[in-house]
Parts: sequence; structure tokens; C-alpha cells
Amino acid sequence: MTPRKKLKGLVAATITPMTPDGKINLPVIGQYVDYLVNEQNVKNVFVNGTTGEGLSLSIQERKQLAEEWMCQGKDKLDHVIIHVGALNLPECQELARHAAAIGAGGIAVIAPFFFKPTNKYELVAFLQKVASEAPEVPFYYYHIPPLTGVKIRVEELLDGIKAQIPTFQGVKFSDTDLLDLAQCIKKNETGEFEFLYGVDEQLLGALAVGANGAVGSTYNYLGRQTNLMLQAFAKPDFALAQQYQFLTGEFLNFVIKLGFGVAQTKAVMTFVSGIPMGPPRLPLVDASSEFIVKAKAKLDSIVWPNGD
Repeated sequence: MTPRKKLKGLVAATITPMTPDGKINLPVIGQYVDYLVNEQNVKNVFVNGTTGEGLSLSIQERKQLAEEWMCQGKDKLDHVIIHVGALNLPECQELARHAAAIGAGGIAVIAPFFFKPTNKYELVAFLQKVASEAPEVPFYYYHIPPLTGVKIRVEELLDGIKAQIPTFQGVKFSDTDLLDLAQCIKKNETGEFEFLYGVDEQLLGALAVGANGAVGSTYNYLGRQTNLMLQAFAKPDFALAQQYQFLTGEFLNFVIKLGFGVAQTKAVMTFVSGIPMGPPRLPLVDASSEFIVKAKAKLDSIVWPNGD
């Protein structure tokens, strides 16, 4: 096997484009890839996750999307990570085998959240059964306790995990507990694992404790600005990095007060990129026209340090 390029920097949590009648809209994925690469300077994607409504899609739809992202991203994207989590083990395993067969750069799994694991041993046993179906593919645990209700600390999970899951590569850490994240990074002294932060409005704090990069929905339409924040942090120019983080936070604080979720993210991406993302799938409903007008006005009003 050729040495794997380390996953770092920004990873766009991809939106699933849909037609007005609610079917997945595969033909726009090629345009979407080009937009991320050329306009946002984002070359890594996380497909079929929360932003992509993965748990609202059929197994067949998830496979079709994974295949299309792999096809359209060939020679353009650095990493295509496929989320293969589901509420039952056989579906997770089927999706893991499929991701391996199409050459995915990694797979990720959310904790099952109806019948939940209650301790790290139950959770690792579940993850191991999925990872073993793709024995050559880097494996990531997708930690998002606000949605799953599974609050097993990642620091605890890491102990001995490599022995049970040899392909374990890291964590998509979508929680505000920076203490847990910091303890994980402290344990990762050799840099063997990757910790990708998933709360966009707190990314700078996560970088300060050692996160390798980030997976998030805002990198679909604010990737260029967030990349400039990463550059400022690396210099280091902390004051400039703060400016970018504060402005991202200003926008997100504004839209969260209006009601901000997957449907609204689709609307923002549509008016920023010009690529039709379509409606969300029920039980989610379309963003209101009032939201779109207000969100667009707010985003247009922000003056970024680079003069945008």
C-alpha cells in the first residue's frame, strides 16, 4: 500500500442535494466538488453525515451518493470519508463493505442512538464489528453526544482501542467538551491519531488544544475564510485568527437565533454557491423565505479581514 496522506485542515460535511420532489440530485455533485475545490479551497469531504441527512436516506441512496462523490472527486479531492453509521449493525457493515469496495479514503461511524451502548466496552464492540468489514480502510469514530445521547468520553474510549480496531485512525469530535478533547490529544503524544473538530463556532479553541483539523457544514460556504483563520493560527497571528472566528460566530449566532439546522444550511449553501441544494427530507421542512432574506443580508454585511 502507498503511504496515506495525513488528513488535516478542513473537511466539508457535505450536503445531500435533492430535487424539489425529494429525490437525491446526483448530477450536481460534480459541480459541488469543483465549487469546494476552486472557490472554498476545501479538498476533503465527509459524506452522508448529519449535514448530509445520512440517517434519513435509504441504504441504496447512501451507496449512490458515496459512489458519486468518489467518482467526481477522483484526482480533485484528497480524502473522501464516508459515514457508514446506522441504527443496526448489519446496515453499518453493508455500508462499510461498500465504502471499501469503491476505494473510500476512510469510514466513520456514529454511535447507535435508539438502543444505546452504556459503556466503552459495548461501544467499542459495536465499532469493531463495523471496522472489521473494511480491514484496509482508516476508521473514525463520529462522536456527537448532543444528537446521540451517548456521552461516553472519548478519552476513555481511546485506551486500548488500537488493539481491538487496528484501522482506528481518529475521531470526528462534535462536542463542546474541550477538556475531553484536550485529554485525548495529550494521550496522542506520538501523533498516531487524528482529531477533527466538529463545532465550527469553537474551532479556534480546539486548534489551541491541538486539533488536527475540522469537519463541519460551514466549510461548504465559509471554507475560504476558515482556511485563512487556519493560516493565521499557524503563523501565529492569534489576533487575526480571532477576528475570523468571531465573525464566523457572529453569523452563526445570528442564524441560530432564527432557527438553524440542516434545512437552513441547505438554503445558505444554495444562495452562496448558486448550486441548488433543494429541500430537506421530512420530518425536516424547508427554510422559510424570511430566514433566507435575513441570513443572506447578514452574511453580505460581514466584512472579513481579507477585504471580502
